Amino acid sequence: MRDAHQSLMATRVRTKDMVKIAEPTAHLAKDLFSMEMWGGATFDVSLRFLKECPWDRIKQLREKVPNVLFQMLLRGSNGVGYKNYPDNVISALIKEGAESGIDVFRIFDSLNWLDGMEVAIDEVRKQNKIAEVCMCYTGDILDDSKTKYTLDYYLELAKSIEAAGAHILAIKDMSALLKPYAAYHLITELKKVISIPIHLHTHDTSGNGVATLLLAAEAGVDIVDTAFNAMSGLTSQPALNSVVAALKHTNRDTLMNTKEIQKISDYWGAVRPVYEQFESDLKSTSAEIYEYEIPGGQYSNLKPQVESFGLGYRFNEVKEMFREVNIMFGDIIKVTPSSKAVGDMAIFMVQNDLTPENIYTEGKSLSYPDTVVNYFKGMMGQPMGGFPEKLQTLVLKDEKPITCRPGELLAPEDFSQLRQNLVKEFNKEFTTKDLVSYALYPKVFKEYVKYIEEHGDLSNLGSDVYFHGLREGETCEISVEGHVMLVKLLEIGKLSTDGNRRIIFEVDGNRREVTVHDQVSDHKYTHVEEVLKADKNSPYEIGASIPGKIIDLLVSVDETVKEGQRLAVVEAMKMETDILSDRNGKIESVFVKVNDQVESNQLLIKFHEE
Repeated sequence: MRDAHQSLMATRVRTKDMVKIAEPTAHLAKDLFSMEMWGGATFDVSLRFLKECPWDRIKQLREKVPNVLFQMLLRGSNGVGYKNYPDNVISALIKEGAESGIDVFRIFDSLNWLDGMEVAIDEVRKQNKIAEVCMCYTGDILDDSKTKYTLDYYLELAKSIEAAGAHILAIKDMSALLKPYAAYHLITELKKVISIPIHLHTHDTSGNGVATLLLAAEAGVDIVDTAFNAMSGLTSQPALNSVVAALKHTNRDTLMNTKEIQKISDYWGAVRPVYEQFESDLKSTSAEIYEYEIPGGQYSNLKPQVESFGLGYRFNEVKEMFREVNIMFGDIIKVTPSSKAVGDMAIFMVQNDLTPENIYTEGKSLSYPDTVVNYFKGMMGQPMGGFPEKLQTLVLKDEKPITCRPGELLAPEDFSQLRQNLVKEFNKEFTTKDLVSYALYPKVFKEYVKYIEEHGDLSNLGSDVYFHGLREGETCEISVEGHVMLVKLLEIGKLSTDGNRRIIFEVDGNRREVTVHDQVSDHKYTHVEEVLKADKNSPYEIGASIPGKIIDLLVSVDETVKEGQRLAVVEAMKMETDILSDRNGKIESVFVKVNDQVESNQLLIKFHEE
């Protein structure tokens, strides 16, 4: 096994930390097959949380690493988002990605639906780049009692993928379900029926990740995914340094220098503590992943998401419900966005005390999370074996599902109009890459632009300072337009009566003073008004089905609405839920506004009583 793949970007790692180690990585780990640039949620997180441009990130890294292939993860018709996009958006994303330096496009569909990957495969080939097409692994091919995702299923899928134009077959084991001996068996048999290289991606949640890669190597796998040891293990990938060492002096020797790649791991070992606040609570490997089948990336985020709903004490119930929901959905492939639909449904059911037994009575009038509605509508594609009709009818109510590829029904995005909208709102020019970002995440991109206009580009700020700030007496370097300034924080003044503080610092030895508003004190001393709760027994009061932020308010006082009409949208950690009217009527009162944080069952809207 001469090649290995390195997942360079942890989800929240800032560009500055990657640029620092990029050139040494290009020299010390030159034999890597590829480096992953955009994987999972990294494109979104860059804009949403780090306030960095994902396109600039690729440009900076490409300049430092000219000799190793760059790779991205592409969710088929979902691009790097959570829903289906028009075909021309997917094509534009691939075209701009290719121009920016992406060489390998790992394409998958969250339901292993080949139709959902065809547009992406064709565009990657058109751009003369490498189309690495995935089959997502679930179940256990060693368990004869599991008859849905069998060895024959994967062999036939692999042959179809090769026939569709794939240059490389990827086995995407996003939930770390591929056990070591299953990997050996699967790859051995795949080698008999396809001629293209095989690339194995797995996580180490179960603790069996390295063993899985080693047995895959024995079976003849061509490429495997790993992470430098300091960033490996648990919900990350198996350890690169360990795999390289284990294969020394064998016929699968990678020929990589263990001392040189250890230097890179040491760098990440020093950087990782800065990001401790974003680590998952999973401190040890767990074989329970084989039971729950929760993808590694989702497992890391699930507990914070559950806690945001005030359900942290019921986390074990949510994990059990994830398994139950998967069964209710018909045992589906679970990877973004289908896995998000399962996770959102699990949280929703625990939040509303629903079970597989009572959902058809207690959940009849509820509005389900957008991801769940989109799944049953067919907007994520068609699952093997179809949808469970009774549950589909419950979720969609009177809405009709589709059976074709969603891209066939979506009108092409008008990029000229998008440009006009942005120029009008921000009075500045935008690149085609910006327009692609805007088409993928309209609200997130506009929030990013507003942030940059208000605060400037902080991507050159050290990560320790960006996340944790300076303490009195601390010094840092800040690079602005090529000039490196030495900044020292001298004093944080006392809180004034108007909520401000005087900050005294030095820039290159010159004393400066600014007055800033203390937002922490605002939060600490703001009077909390009593939250009005909706009367569940009143047909005239509408409450929030989940806690979160009002991101859209679609009605106003005295407006007449119809049963089933959308009234508002509540969002919590990327889980969006439509609030629907359960009656025909006229709005008497609206108790919230856009961007308000609301609690579960908080009163949102009241109808005139008849």
